[in-house]
Amino acid sequence: QVQLVESGGGLVQAGGSLRLSCAASGSIFVINNMGWYRQAPGKQRELVAAIASGDSTNYADSVKGRFTISRDNAKNTVYLQMNSLKPEDTAVYYCNAVGLSNIGKSFNSWGQGTQVTVSS
Repeated sequence: QVQLVESGGGLVQAGGSLRLSCAASGSIFVINNMGWYRQAPGKQRELVAAIASGDSTNYADSVKGRFTISRDNAKNTVYLQMNSLKPEDTAVYYCNAVGLSNIGKSFNSWGQGTQVTVSS
C-alpha cells in the first residue's frame, strides 16, 4: 500500500506564491507518473500538472507559465510551485501517484488533499 502526504497549502493574496509538496511512502518499486489535481466547490476534479518518470511534464492551460511541477525520485516526492496565484486557483489540491509496488502490483494512490485559498 502506498500513502501520499501533502503539505504547503494555505491562504495567500492574489499575485502571491505557494509551494506544495507530496511525499509517497510504502511498498514502492517505482513511481511512473505523479501529478496534482484540484477540485473547487461545485466543480469536477481537474488535472493541474503531471510529471512522468522521464521528467516530461503536462500542464492545464489555465496554469501554464505560472505553475511548475518537479519531482525528486530519491525522495519519492513531487512539488508544485505556484506563482502569480489568482482567486480562481482556489481549490483543494490533491496529489496522485501511479506506479508499481514491491510485489509487482500496480497502484494509483491519492493524497488527502490540501486547501489553497487565494484572496482578491
